[in-house]
Amino acid sequence: MENLQKILGELEALKINMHDGDFLLTWEKSHDEILATLKTAAALKNLYENNISARVFDSGLAVSQFRDNSTRTRFSFASAANLLGLTVQDLDEGKSQIAHGETVRETSNMISFLTEVVGIRDDMYLGAGNTYMREVAASLEKGHKEGVLHQRPAVVNLQCDVDHPTQSMADLMHLEHYYGSLEKLRGKKIAMTWAYSPSYGKPLSVPQGIICLLSRMGMNVTLAYPEGYSLIQDCIDIAGRNANQSGGSFRVVNSMEEAFEDADIVYPKSWAPFRVMERRTELLRQKNQDALKELEKECLEGNARFKNWECTEEKMRLTKGGKALYMHCLPADITAVSCRAGEVSASVFDRYRVETYKEAGYKPYVIAAMMLLGRFKRPAAVLGELARRGKKRVG
Repeated sequence: MENLQKILGELEALKINMHDGDFLLTWEKSHDEILATLKTAAALKNLYENNISARVFDSGLAVSQFRDNSTRTRFSFASAANLLGLTVQDLDEGKSQIAHGETVRETSNMISFLTEVVGIRDDMYLGAGNTYMREVAASLEKGHKEGVLHQRPAVVNLQCDVDHPTQSMADLMHLEHYYGSLEKLRGKKIAMTWAYSPSYGKPLSVPQGIICLLSRMGMNVTLAYPEGYSLIQDCIDIAGRNANQSGGSFRVVNSMEEAFEDADIVYPKSWAPFRVMERRTELLRQKNQDALKELEKECLEGNARFKNWECTEEKMRLTKGGKALYMHCLPADITAVSCRAGEVSASVFDRYRVETYKEAGYKPYVIAAMMLLGRFKRPAAVLGELARRGKKRVG
């Protein structure tokens, strides 16, 4: 528990303004607020591993709204809510009045009378997901000011079209633990690269989240993709500014091999071209299934031109000492395991399988930290009281 007291002391010293707020994009948070999220997550992990209850809520809901499929983030959100003492309630739009034209403003208020947190995943529509989250947040703010809601629930972005903050923060926490500290990340090279996949329509938010967050840590970030697979330009610009301010670097290349050269960390992950996601969004809104099938065919043919963009043993030998850390948000497309040809060879993935599972394991604590920071003014005091009370979680 000595380590916990150290974490809480460091948390107390940070200047943050996260109470009654949302966690939508990492680059909207100050450096201290990023650190506060990591330290709160670390404190919650410490409490859990020492069998101490972290239930800061005696009752209340955590509303879960997933507009796309999910395994890790869905269960991480449920785990985080349960850890803090909240009950998860899924908002199934097909079983709600949303299907009958209920407005976002009305739905947001109706689901939030006894709600503490609303978690939303909306990554399918480019230019719409993050916008929707902000509309929900504005509706909750107004509902609280008008006296409809007793409290203003915090909104947590569980992945949108722009960012995947719970993933990138979990990735950062993994790197912090793997290397021993955030300071030790300075000067390390990470290659965030596109990789071949036999599927299409994968969001841009993971690579965008990674380059925008890790460029703040003084790291040397290289983004690599084939011609035509660019990301949202705003995110490219943010990564460049972050690198200049942090003393790191950021560059874009069109060669996986060049990105892997002397890298400390590699993150090979498929995503759809920006132009494809734009067209896909239009067709989804039109519910034009025939055109969507044609777009999928076109995109898969495009992907097939770059099957050599695979994380192989040969490419891993290009990394620093041939021993770069492999990372992935999961599930990875593993060649000869989950698909005929994919993002990563079976031997590379298997060697780092345990590390990628550990990487995923930080996400419940990160989400719980975002929840707690959005609802409590003095998080260090709240966590300290839990430690002092020492109520056993089991037994």
